[in-house]
Amino acid sequence: MFGISDIPKFLLAFFLVLPLISIIHELGHVFFARLMGAKNIRIIVGSGKPVYNRGIVEIRQYYFWYGFCTFENIERKEKVANILIFSGGALFNLLSIIAVILLVENKVLEEGMLTYQFTYFSMYYVFFALLPMLYPGGNFSDGKMILELIKNKEEIIKERSYRVQWKTKEEKWEVLNHKSESVQSFKKEEEAIEKAKIMAQENRPSRIILLKNGEEKEIQNYPRVPL
Repeated sequence: MFGISDIPKFLLAFFLVLPLISIIHELGHVFFARLMGAKNIRIIVGSGKPVYNRGIVEIRQYYFWYGFCTFENIERKEKVANILIFSGGALFNLLSIIAVILLVENKVLEEGMLTYQFTYFSMYYVFFALLPMLYPGGNFSDGKMILELIKNKEEIIKERSYRVQWKTKEEKWEVLNHKSESVQSFKKEEEAIEKAKIMAQENRPSRIILLKNGEEKEIQNYPRVPL
């Protein structure tokens, strides 16, 4: 039975153990993403305003709550590559659980509240990451992505292209959807790009292409984000 003296240990779990588990989870996604050729990888720990930004790591104000990673769309579009990326987080959590158990059994680590909390919350992460469900906001859980790919619903990793192009006759910037259909026109290039970004982010994986002076240039891309 727990007592008042155990409360600081629970606080330690929330403010130290959980963020550590989150980082391990995201490192699993990043490991396989880099293996598959992803570039511009970022690991975001927590939510709220950024308070620390160095290298590929960004820590936010509420560092103990939530986490995800971002990277540019990989060139390898096949099913297996994406399954590896989305299963990487849970796999790293499982490997860390096994490592802690072995270290405790071999007396390298002392069994106690912290090791218990680490293994417990790591299993919690694995369960909810692999549970095939839709998160609030429409994001797929890692398990949902993996299940859909196993079921050969590869349209969820089919990349959509959104274009912003200058219409000389109308003297306006036109935004085209992934079917090359006109969506909206703007006087300013920045406004058109912002509209394209909103559409692209809502329909990941996607990219934005700017058609200017007869040349095409990719200015942004948005993969599905492993959580």
